[in-house]
Amino acid sequence: MSAALNRRQLLVAGAVAGGGMWLGLAPAGAAMAEAQALNPWVRIGGDGSITIVSHNPEIGQGIKTSIPMLVAEELDVDWATVRIEQALANSKVYGRQVAGGSMATTLQYDALRRVGAGARALLVAAAAAEWGVPAGALTTAGGRVFHPETARNLPYSALAARAATLPPPDIATLVLKNPKDFKIVGKPISGVDNRKVVTGQPLFGLDTMLPGMKFAVFEKCPTYGGKVASADLAAVKAAKGVRGAFIVPGHGGDYELASGVAIIADSFWHANQARAALAVQWDRGVGAGQSSAGFAAHAATLADTQGPKIITESGDAAAALGRAAKRVKASYSYPFLAHAPLEPMNCTARVTGGKVELWAPTQNPEPGRKAVASALGIPETDITIHMMRCGGGFGRRLGIEYMVEAAWIARAAGVPVKLVWSREDDMTRGLLRPGGFHHLEAGLDADGKVIAWRNHFVSYGDGEKYARAAELDATQFPARFVENMAVSGTMQALAAPTGYLRAPANNAFGFVMQGFIDELAHAAGADPLQFRRDLLGPARLVGEPGKRDSYDAGRARAVLDKAAVMAGWGRKLPARSGLGIAFHFSHLGYFASVVEASVAADGAVKVAKVWVAGDVGRQIVNPSGAINQVQGSVLDALGSSLGQAITLKDGAIEQSNYDAYPLLRMADAPPVEVAFVLSDHNPTGLGEPGYPATPPALVNAIFAATGVRVRSLPIDTGLLKV
Repeated sequence: MSAALNRRQLLVAGAVAGGGMWLGLAPAGAAMAEAQALNPWVRIGGDGSITIVSHNPEIGQGIKTSIPMLVAEELDVDWATVRIEQALANSKVYGRQVAGGSMATTLQYDALRRVGAGARALLVAAAAAEWGVPAGALTTAGGRVFHPETARNLPYSALAARAATLPPPDIATLVLKNPKDFKIVGKPISGVDNRKVVTGQPLFGLDTMLPGMKFAVFEKCPTYGGKVASADLAAVKAAKGVRGAFIVPGHGGDYELASGVAIIADSFWHANQARAALAVQWDRGVGAGQSSAGFAAHAATLADTQGPKIITESGDAAAALGRAAKRVKASYSYPFLAHAPLEPMNCTARVTGGKVELWAPTQNPEPGRKAVASALGIPETDITIHMMRCGGGFGRRLGIEYMVEAAWIARAAGVPVKLVWSREDDMTRGLLRPGGFHHLEAGLDADGKVIAWRNHFVSYGDGEKYARAAELDATQFPARFVENMAVSGTMQALAAPTGYLRAPANNAFGFVMQGFIDELAHAAGADPLQFRRDLLGPARLVGEPGKRDSYDAGRARAVLDKAAVMAGWGRKLPARSGLGIAFHFSHLGYFASVVEASVAADGAVKVAKVWVAGDVGRQIVNPSGAINQVQGSVLDALGSSLGQAITLKDGAIEQSNYDAYPLLRMADAPPVEVAFVLSDHNPTGLGEPGYPATPPALVNAIFAATGVRVRSLPIDTGLLKV
């Protein structure tokens, strides 16, 4: 389905076996025969069953629950009677099927409510015809149509067959429910798969089993961009349980299909164990000489320069700095990060008669379909993708190389294959959150107001083109809130592929901008909360109305104030304890965090609690899932800040498992209190915007506790020792 209903779309209805009805969307002008080929959004069975299709990938963000809630609300049924069915990947039917960018609610809130309302309108029309009364005299509730005047009522199941024969309404003109009448939307509802998850029922990609299936592992060069120079596969083929091994030449590089050696076996254990016998020589490629230490050393040489790429300029930053009463300089940095989902990359593929069927835990199936078609030289229409539930994604499964690998290996092996990446594969051959370096300088006037801001951003890319997920946008706060601003960039060549991690780019920029703003508040002798309020200024919209990068200062101030009140900002704390505050706007959501942290004499950091206030519009679809998403974002942010970094040496990643890349443990996870500030704006997504304000709030709390400013992540506790 497209992002929003438009004049080229219409509702279509048809009959199903057993006297029921299905409902879907079709392009205007489509014949009914064509429309009936569509997968339905809603099916109402003659047996009383109600099925709603969830079309987006489920990666733990709760969309398989919240999106069907929108349909069920306007359909006017009891949630307990609804069954949810995961759709196949099919953009011709469903349009955008992506778990990324926190866009599902943003794009589907109105559209899928109208699908539900359209189904209800058809059922009401069927009842009106059945009873010979005006449709306006009828009401609905709990999956039934009522005629209050005569006390008659019928279940939807009794009306579905007749409703399927009626002309569908123009759903763009339907009157939707007033939110005060919601019975499902806005109520906390448990995830539809929760019981299956906790009881171990098969849902995930790793659960897929097919008749005759074998297992595969794929050994690739330790350095990105490398390829097989030569390989002796005899010992591998002779290993117990191994059914084959062959060289994969590669197609499209590390983003699609790298060069490597595939091993096919009766089990993952056999395939993975056989790696020890692999004798392969690698051409390590252009990345072999790259290292995190080298990147940092080069970035340090650029501290007092400006880059060749102009990101944004306004006023005259140099002149304003020259007349500033006080100037503040600082350099901030952050490392590469791995996504590290608990379920490693995997995909099951079956290739028969030139057609490919994939069972993939993917966040973005259509690019995978295109890449598989290209690598195998087949039409995209010959590829079927089952979207399996993802055991974590955080942006990693927007990548599609594991899908291409599985399809290529399955065709070469001649049997269905489940490709499984080991944890080490996942850590050392993933898509990296780009690291970066910021050399900042700002000027304050005699009243402590920011009158100049300069930033030389050193990151990764080619020429003036940023690597994926590295770009610093020209409107990144405090752009447009400081009169004299100059932001420039320098790119460093990087062989490793980069990718989007939860709150892409903003997950790092929030730390930098809000950390440096805290420094400016301290230099001005101002309260960090009030300094931020003054920087935002009066409530107003900065930018063009309706644009994604327009900035609502009033909404930002509202969440800032709410978080401060929640945390009791300004209260006295014990020695070596402090409160830190920060706010950030990304993915159309405004969020503020306050962190309370203490620092022990040995430098160990303990987070006592985090308070978060967020504004994502006038409606929270599922409060249970919403709170879960914000809490998850905060804990992700704390985990990365306290101990996560991916480093390159001689072109290879040094960390290979959780022992060297620690995830936040339950014993270290603080309580996270979440509140939502409702505003009169269309609802937007929640998977990502809760992250960026937390790392700076944490380091600002550390400064409040110790007087030590943290400018590099992860936090070096050695600097915090007494």
